[in-house]
Amino acid sequence: MTTATGARLDARIPSGPLPQKWDRRKFEMKLVNPANKRKYHVLVVGSGLAGASAAASLAELGYGVDCFCYQDSARRAHSIAAQGGINAAKNYQNDGDSVQRLFYDTLKGGDFRAREANVYRLAQVSAAIIDQCVAQGVPFAREYGGTLANRSFGGAQVSRTFYARGQTGQQLLIGAYQALSRQIGLGKVHMHERTEMLDLVVVDGRARGIVTRDLVSGAIKTWVGDAVVLATGGYGNIYFLSTNAVGCNVTATFRAWKKGAFFGNPCFTQIHPTCIPVHGEHQSKLTLMSESLRNDGRIWVPKQKRDQRPPSQIPENERDYYLERKYPSFGNLSPRDIASRAAKQACDEGHGVGESGLGVYLDFAEAIQRLGRNVIEQRYGNLFQMYEHITGEDPYKVPMRIYPAVHYTMGGLWVDYHLMSTIPGLFVLGEANFSDHGANRLGASALMQGLADGYFVIPYTIGDYLASTKLDKVSGDHAEFRQSAAAVRDGIAKLLAVRGKRTVMSFHRQLGRLMWDHCGMARNDAGLKKALQEIPAIRDEFWRNVNVLGDGESLNQALERAGRVADFLEFGELMCRDALERRESCGGHFRAEFQTPDGEAQRDDANFTHVSAWEYAGPDAAPVLHKEPLVFEEVQPSRRSYK
Repeated sequence: MTTATGARLDARIPSGPLPQKWDRRKFEMKLVNPANKRKYHVLVVGSGLAGASAAASLAELGYGVDCFCYQDSARRAHSIAAQGGINAAKNYQNDGDSVQRLFYDTLKGGDFRAREANVYRLAQVSAAIIDQCVAQGVPFAREYGGTLANRSFGGAQVSRTFYARGQTGQQLLIGAYQALSRQIGLGKVHMHERTEMLDLVVVDGRARGIVTRDLVSGAIKTWVGDAVVLATGGYGNIYFLSTNAVGCNVTATFRAWKKGAFFGNPCFTQIHPTCIPVHGEHQSKLTLMSESLRNDGRIWVPKQKRDQRPPSQIPENERDYYLERKYPSFGNLSPRDIASRAAKQACDEGHGVGESGLGVYLDFAEAIQRLGRNVIEQRYGNLFQMYEHITGEDPYKVPMRIYPAVHYTMGGLWVDYHLMSTIPGLFVLGEANFSDHGANRLGASALMQGLADGYFVIPYTIGDYLASTKLDKVSGDHAEFRQSAAAVRDGIAKLLAVRGKRTVMSFHRQLGRLMWDHCGMARNDAGLKKALQEIPAIRDEFWRNVNVLGDGESLNQALERAGRVADFLEFGELMCRDALERRESCGGHFRAEFQTPDGEAQRDDANFTHVSAWEYAGPDAAPVLHKEPLVFEEVQPSRRSYK
């Protein structure tokens, strides 16, 4: 399909049987001679699992690499917050797992809205990720005899999740960081902390550089490369309250969208069912409680509506273990979108717990009685400590109270099988792209995708691009670089010049509440149309009445946040437009008008078996929708059932 700008939505999926596609493509790719790799320079934006692994791998191959992050250390990337584990088709438990089963579980978990070829490759390389991380010294949990331990996660009936207590993301990031640090020490990677990408530079239709702002000095600088890799994470913070770090944002991918990269499925957002409920108006973020807790914790609500009794005084026969009742095959390990909607339904019907009524119980009493407190402490001790520190309640003695919250975004920049966007030379990895999870991500698959993209995919595909492309020499004095840098300076000056009466955070909170109400866990036609009317009004007031103190020549966190919120105020419109256009329910995208009689998501495979790829058409024009048909050769889409 050729677009209005001439870009072509070609997924470049290899021919042949599904299990052979990736090996076939690796053989077909052109290679860069080891001596020639030193002649190429790659810019990697982001230093989480995808970015750090990509930067380290590319430098190890011989490419020159500059890596950028806005945190004060690469080790503070949001990947560090992942708790529960990482999936891999090792079948160490001999319980029937395989590459084929991991592929099927992931495709089904995403409600058949992902590419078969990308998902199968992810399952294929998953085992190598574990070997790589063990070799780096990642301290995965082990059985008494020394073998690697596994536990279960939602949407699977096998135990394939490798973990390091409740700190898996932290330990994996330390492994990737040490690989990155080795290359920094060798001078092959130049690391730029406290540096935020504010624009992509496109020269002759190819990504050739970026514009950044030094968050300490305020200096605007241009960087030239032969290819650009974005590994900048997701945009869940558009809802204001989410489990993401406060600094997570859409700016890098959104500004790349404005330069010609298509945005894929922006309305596909994930709500995580086990988070600590909102406890006040002035809260700035939410806290995740790992999905791994659902291995041993049982979720329930009182059968009696608005029951104010303490949980210890509610007898067993007056409790509704609603996931076990509704989905007996998967029970408390039902996929995240299904478990989240079930919790919302229970609370909407008046069975919620806590002062707000927006909470359900996650109870470990039975597991503690069956296994002993020591075992539970070994598995989840740090998570229990975190919960008690935040809530003041001891989960060893009383059930946790949990409620769904925004956690992950399956949407992202559209990429082909090579992870390249519609802008040649711009590659997008991890959560920043749309590629592997469809309409709902299974638990423990984000870490898998980030490391798969960085360690095992981009080293091949970026080499093929560089070997196949004649790149003219470009410098920072090129007109495109000067124009992009000037546009960034003008944008900063515009924010500082408003001097209104409202804080940036007040606008962000207002937008977040609107998005949660109308484009959150449930959406409908009237609500989405209302949001599409109100977002421009909020945006107009923002540019008339926001107050950004300080200047642009020094550390100014208000200015940083203002730029990110300004992008959210435009991007929110794209999300709602995408959700309105997709007139079906699938995965985390639940349109209330399209559900089965028993309240489950109702897909429309005849009309929506495609990726929605949105093209930026200018500041005063509606974005243009392009569709990449999803073709299923190995698995035919069926009604997703976990009952």
